[in-house]
Amino acid sequence: MTVDELISLAIDLAIIVLLAGLGLVAVHWFSQRIVARAGSDGDRPDERRKQVETLVQVLRWIAQIAIVSVALLMILSNFVDITPLLASVGVVGLAVSLGAQTLIKDFIGGLLVLLEGQYTVGDVIKVGDVAGAVERLTLRATYVRDIDGNLHVLPNGEVRTVANVTKEWSRAMVNIGVAYEEDLERVLGVLSDTANSFAKDPDFEPQLLEAPTVLGPLSLGDWAVNVRVMVKTKPGQQWGVAMELRKRVLAACEREGITLPYPRQEVLLRSVDN
Repeated sequence: MTVDELISLAIDLAIIVLLAGLGLVAVHWFSQRIVARAGSDGDRPDERRKQVETLVQVLRWIAQIAIVSVALLMILSNFVDITPLLASVGVVGLAVSLGAQTLIKDFIGGLLVLLEGQYTVGDVIKVGDVAGAVERLTLRATYVRDIDGNLHVLPNGEVRTVANVTKEWSRAMVNIGVAYEEDLERVLGVLSDTANSFAKDPDFEPQLLEAPTVLGPLSLGDWAVNVRVMVKTKPGQQWGVAMELRKRVLAACEREGITLPYPRQEVLLRSVDN
């Protein structure tokens, strides 16, 4: 190979590497622009941004692999004839596709999750016995971190029924058991006043979407009449709202002298007279 041919080859390789680098930079820049634009559109910009960010993350990964693969093939074509290689790759790809039906099933499931917006990164979901926050979402699997810190990897093809507890809005519910001896109307009035006062608290009012509702009696238990306080909240805010609402309900019942029974067993002792 002459010096001119070496120089020409070096220039060709440099151009290929430069174009591949520009392509990767363009993909990254374009994906960031799409995510930023999605975060400023619609009535729920945060939810829209998370959904678009998850989809863009997968598409960016595919585009980067495609750019790198094409660049490597173009570089390789300067040294050897890649026509037999492409033919063999096609045969191997067909064999892999026939033997990887489960993987293809996972990819299709992941694509449907992204396109339909069933859940995105940051949502809290329940799939079978697994519940937690979605940390990562790819075409193949969903990565869920539960409350104990365990990371569960769920293949998308096996996700049949999923419950998204942070989709659009959530609901905080507090169930209270009241003694049968109490005046139920008075109890409902105390709970209603407590819930309405809680809804006006400036620390929690921005997290609520509707005024609280008091329902009862829901059921008649063995030792208590069950009532419920529930309120519609912003996505993911139901746990903090329910915790604070329980504190206030407990304090109100103690202040008003309302008995909250609990399971107990009474033992009667008798002495036998001789």
